[in-house]
Amino acid sequence: MTVEIISPDKEIFSGNASLIQLPGMDGLFEILENHTPLIAALKKGSIKLVSEGETCCFEMNGGTVEVLKNSVLVLVE
Repeated sequence: MTVEIISPDKEIFSGNASLIQLPGMDGLFEILENHTPLIAALKKGSIKLVSEGETCCFEMNGGTVEVLKNSVLVLVE
């Protein structure tokens, strides 16, 4: 699936990923390929991203996520 992580200042990540784990308001959740459409608020925490067998982590202060047709857009503060 395609993942974009964007802050007001810059693009943090753009590429393909097999998994993304996000800190939702009610706890951590994961998004895999073919996930149902979703819009959710995010709280302060860490984003875990698995891309091409490698795991990356990004810290954020909150934001929102939109999932639609194997495309994930994360807007972070």
